[in-house]
Order: sequence, then C-alpha cells, then structure tokens
Amino acid sequence: MKGQEWYQQETVVESYEDKRFSRGGGRLTDRLEKEAVGEALAPVEGRKILEIACGTGRFSVMLAQQGADVVGLDISAPMLGEGRRKARQAGVDDHLEFLRGDAARLPFPDDHFDSVFAIRFFHLVDEPKRYLRELARVSSDQVVFETYNRFSGRSLYNWALPMGSRLYSRREVDGMLAAADLRLTDETHEFVVPFGLYRKLPGGVAKAFRKLEEGIDRTPLGDSLASISYWSATVE
Repeated sequence: MKGQEWYQQETVVESYEDKRFSRGGGRLTDRLEKEAVGEALAPVEGRKILEIACGTGRFSVMLAQQGADVVGLDISAPMLGEGRRKARQAGVDDHLEFLRGDAARLPFPDDHFDSVFAIRFFHLVDEPKRYLRELARVSSDQVVFETYNRFSGRSLYNWALPMGSRLYSRREVDGMLAAADLRLTDETHEFVVPFGLYRKLPGGVAKAFRKLEEGIDRTPLGDSLASISYWSATVE
C-alpha cells in the first residue's frame, strides 16, 4: 500500500492536521468532508460503525459525538494515539475504540457493524476489489467509500505528488461494487479543484473557489468534472 511507512512517522503525525485542516482552505475542506460523511451515514445514533484508515480520528470522533458506537482502525500507531487523545478531550472515549490493524484482514466476524466507511483510503491501495470485499464482509447493511476520479483535475495534480494516487474511472468503481456484492444506493461528486490545492489557499480565496464550484455543480458538467466521488452501497 502506498505511503504505509510515511503515515507511521511520528513527525508526520505531529503536523498532519495542522498542515491539512486547521487553516484557510484546509479548514473549508475539513468541513465539507465531514458534511459528506455525515450525510452518507445518517442517521448514526445507536449504530455500530467502523472507520477504515481512521488516521487521527477526524470522522470517528464526530460520529461518536452524534451518538454512534465507533471503532476506528488504522495501521499507524502514532495516528491512533492522537485519535485517542482527541476522543478523551471530546469526552467520547466510552463510545469510540481505536485499533491497529490491516484493512485487508479485518479482525471482526461477518456482519459485525451496521456501517463501514473509508475516506482518503482507496487512492492508496493496490488491490481495491480485495479491500472492498473485506469492508462488505464485516458490514450488515452499508458501505461508504471515496475514490479519486481519473478524468478530472486530479490527474494533473497527481503529477506533483511524491507518492501519487490511484485514480478510478466509473467503470472500475462499478466492477469493484459487483465484486464485493454491493448495490450502489447513492453517489455524490465533489471538488472540481482537488482539495489538496484548497489547503494551500487563504480562507477568503478558498471560499471564492468554492462558490465557483457550487455554480459548476448546478450545471450538467458538474459531476463529470468532479475530482472526488463518494459512494454509498448496501450489502446484497
């Protein structure tokens, strides 16, 4: 998996959220991503939810605050340590457990969770069908995941990244869903400007770009230009 060693470095974790989500355009993308996850999984109160590649717990803590019982799984011990700190600080550590593990071999029985989701994950994997099947195995109801789109501005942005990202066509996503015995129930397409570029922008500039994107979203070109897609599916 791409970036496996990089995400486990203590120095990366120390600056991870500060560089990406705490200022300017990064704060905007953090809010938009949380809105997308919340809408895809709602209602969450009383549900058992597993987050794959939970990192420092951005989404897991939010869902626990909304009344879900959450398990966050990640391969990085330093990331999980930061997640536990945030859960304690938010007062939700009784509804949120963080585990270190491999998403290709989840340590849970079949149908163990109501919902399973993975955000900022599938762009790193080398065998997406294998991973999606494993997510579907431990879910009794819903699987939500995100992909970076091949025919979008993300293709140009990828050239500037040290690790690059796996990009997906719609045909590839349909093949993944079929291989995992999942039925697509909803889809949302976002970010004409890749959110990696958003976080480099001052807040006011990022908001102006966002208004422009919202205008494009209302046109027939909106979905086809989006750099990211959120997929919600049910287990067959």
